Amino acid sequence: MNRLTIKKLIVGPLASNCLILADENTKEALIVDPGDEPDRIIDVINKNNFKIKYIICTHAHFDHVGAVSDIKQETGAPIVIHRDEQEIYRSTREQAALWGFDLEVLPEPDMLVSEGDILEAGSLKFLVVHTPGHSPGGICLSGEGVLITGDTIFAGSVGRTDLYGGNIVQLKKSFKRLMSFSEETKIFPGHGPETTVEREKKENFLSLETLE
Repeated sequence: MNRLTIKKLIVGPLASNCLILADENTKEALIVDPGDEPDRIIDVINKNNFKIKYIICTHAHFDHVGAVSDIKQETGAPIVIHRDEQEIYRSTREQAALWGFDLEVLPEPDMLVSEGDILEAGSLKFLVVHTPGHSPGGICLSGEGVLITGDTIFAGSVGRTDLYGGNIVQLKKSFKRLMSFSEETKIFPGHGPETTVEREKKENFLSLETLE
């Protein structure tokens, strides 16, 4: 039986959710969106003896990738982004500067994923779901009864589309697609509290418009 453990850390000035998805039995784990405060993240990794298999960025806005360099240096794990997110990833330092933050140049990604790829940690398997709209190469991870949505879906709302590479038409399509998942699926967004597909069908402000 798979034993999924999820550790959530709220990091950085924009309160981004960094998630560690671990197999309790093997201690192999995926880290998703290490946006800031690498020392806190590394402390959780070390205290739980997690073996990080992949560093996954649901998208490359600076508040989701700011600690990537330190986590890679500490763990040696490969950095994973969607192939359509490369331009955003390489411009992260400039993005951060526009918001008044100083960010070092990020290391090159080690793996470019596409729709349908599988990322594994121990017995855990997560499907890569390409969900453009908030950014061109935004992805969600689906598996083990959960959906990791980055900034595609929040509890009651969705990610903004007025940043470079955003597209409201694509975001609506991505949202509608995710609402087709099992209603019991628990959603872990990139900011804010957890929710479920069932709840977002009823309460998300896009639901009435996109699900008619």
